[in-house]
Amino acid sequence: MKRSKINELMRKTETFLNEHNFKLPPFASWGPDDWAERGDEADEIRECMLGWDLTDFGSGNFEKAGLIMFTIRNGHNTNSKYKFKPYCEKILIAGEEQVTPMHFHWNKVEDIINRAGGNLVIQLYNSNKDEGLSEDDVEVSLDGVRTKNKAGDCVVLQPGESICLPAKLYHKFWAEKGKGTVLLGEVSKVNDDTTDNRFYEKIGRFPSIEEDEKPLYLLFSEYPKSPVT
Repeated sequence: MKRSKINELMRKTETFLNEHNFKLPPFASWGPDDWAERGDEADEIRECMLGWDLTDFGSGNFEKAGLIMFTIRNGHNTNSKYKFKPYCEKILIAGEEQVTPMHFHWNKVEDIINRAGGNLVIQLYNSNKDEGLSEDDVEVSLDGVRTKNKAGDCVVLQPGESICLPAKLYHKFWAEKGKGTVLLGEVSKVNDDTTDNRFYEKIGRFPSIEEDEKPLYLLFSEYPKSPVT
């Protein structure tokens, strides 16, 4: 992806969030110059991978397959300084028919919440012992109500509705055509996008970036180390 495209999407995200009166934490607006001055007081942001996360999943077409995320709070599975925090909160932006590919998490249990905007469509499969798609029925909790679905069925979440996704449950999602962009919340166990994602098809989780202009904000994977003092 071109850096100019990433910058444009970040600006659009800020506008969309402001329209829905959702405010990001202060570090969301730290640019490269701000990060160059930050010492070890910001290590929790670095180590727990807080902040901007944007990907086209290697598709080369963000509008077709892509997702914008911002990790607001998170713990760490191995760093003892941050293991006291066993949870994660994210905000996600899904466009109409913009697909997040089929995947599961080996360890993470998550609630996906439709906070505002259009409708979210989620396709569900259990995983089998070979990490393929099972033909067994899928049981999930929708706002505390247990429901049974056929393998491959889609659940539609309207604003205010949520679904609990256990570990190793395959899911693929997108915003329903004609209903508008969706503002999603995610509440989960500690999140680690470097080790805990199992995509059904081979994809690129983190974008390859063409630097055609200066970054507006850094992605969480781009933070510089704390300067030596």
